[in-house]
Amino acid sequence: MASRVNTSFTLIPNQKYRRSNRRSSSYFSNTLGSDSQPLSTLGNFKALPLEIFQIILRYLSVKDISMLSMVSKTVSQHIINYISTSSGSKRLLLQDFHNLELPCKRQDSAILEHYRSLGLLFKRCTLLLPTRERLKYIHKILAEVSCFKFNGCAAPIQCLGLPCYGMFLQTLTAGWDELECHRVYIFLCELTNLSRKMQTVVCSKPGSARKLELRIRLFCRNVLLDHWTHRSDSAFWLTRILKPWPMVNQARLLYIIFGPISPQDGQVVWQKMIEGPTDESSLKGLADAIKLLYDTSTKEWTADDVISLVDELSVVPREWLLENNARLLILSGNNICFTFMASKAVNGRAIELAKLIVFLALVCEKELYCMDWAVKMMQKVCKVFSTPMERNNFLQSVANAFACVIMEMLQAVMSGDRDEDDRSFLNLFHLVHAQANFHKEVLYLTMNTLST
Repeated sequence: MASRVNTSFTLIPNQKYRRSNRRSSSYFSNTLGSDSQPLSTLGNFKALPLEIFQIILRYLSVKDISMLSMVSKTVSQHIINYISTSSGSKRLLLQDFHNLELPCKRQDSAILEHYRSLGLLFKRCTLLLPTRERLKYIHKILAEVSCFKFNGCAAPIQCLGLPCYGMFLQTLTAGWDELECHRVYIFLCELTNLSRKMQTVVCSKPGSARKLELRIRLFCRNVLLDHWTHRSDSAFWLTRILKPWPMVNQARLLYIIFGPISPQDGQVVWQKMIEGPTDESSLKGLADAIKLLYDTSTKEWTADDVISLVDELSVVPREWLLENNARLLILSGNNICFTFMASKAVNGRAIELAKLIVFLALVCEKELYCMDWAVKMMQKVCKVFSTPMERNNFLQSVANAFACVIMEMLQAVMSGDRDEDDRSFLNLFHLVHAQANFHKEVLYLTMNTLST
């Protein structure tokens, strides 16, 4: 019976070689012998001494080296050996994190892009290693960079070390599943003793460990949170930071990581929400973090969890001014704002809710937001009350709250206890206008309802 040709592979046709090709083929065939397997993985690089191979690597960019590392396991191992040499580490581990000669943005983007490429190189070189072994090897290589360590830099605010470390880790772990990323977080916690440091700040009086608070903020923001492009990734890492702690400590950590800071020394300003009305920039980080946890579809955070966190946050370190609380809710978005207010309505806290409505109107007046938003939010909250009597009592409480807050501000102005910038008088001025515009929108809504 005629033999059948195996067509499960590609047949390579015979090829006539030129003399130069025959000479090259003859040279490399002489190197086969018992080392035929290394030649098949190294290719023509087998003919080169290791020193020459490493010299060639010096002329390649980090991106090109990472591409080369995917050629074979043997080539990848040679590249790993090159990284471990003093010349290789000196070339690849740039450490000019405090170089102020270049314009700031150009310098930042160049060195961050370098560590993004370096992260990709390490990702490819260590592809076949178990996660724990990958992390140990990478830590061994990066350990000589002092600015990558938790307390390694004497001037952490002006240093690009932690942002570069974060960019490196983000590129390294991109695409890993949550279990592997969780192992990375545990490894970093063990390496930096992060959990113990967090315990110190959440159990101490706010501001008593200012330098440690700053270090925790910079490490969490620059290494774990700031470099992700997908919100789900940012939410995952923020969840790893917060979830091991009770709610009261979660609120404290959230304030440390995202709360307002001093422009002079970068340290957390604990009294900002207590001493007087603050601006949007002081609350934006907190609001974005709250929205991140609320909007991301994860089983680890329910709506009740996030609302409880907001409630707990509003008394860190002591009870906030209601205006600051209202501003945070507005910045957090309609869904969080309504859910927070509906929770108060359901739990019988109508008087607190009425006063919050007043300050929502005040913030809308100050920031030139549409006042009809505050009226529609109140209308939506009214539907939460189960009986007409509860609804009417709430509306009466809103009217009483406007009168009460105006009288309190008026007394402060008449007592002569005025600020240098007449803040008390301006607040009263804005509140009177807020009340007028709020009731105007209520009348519009009423008349439009009657006409339809």
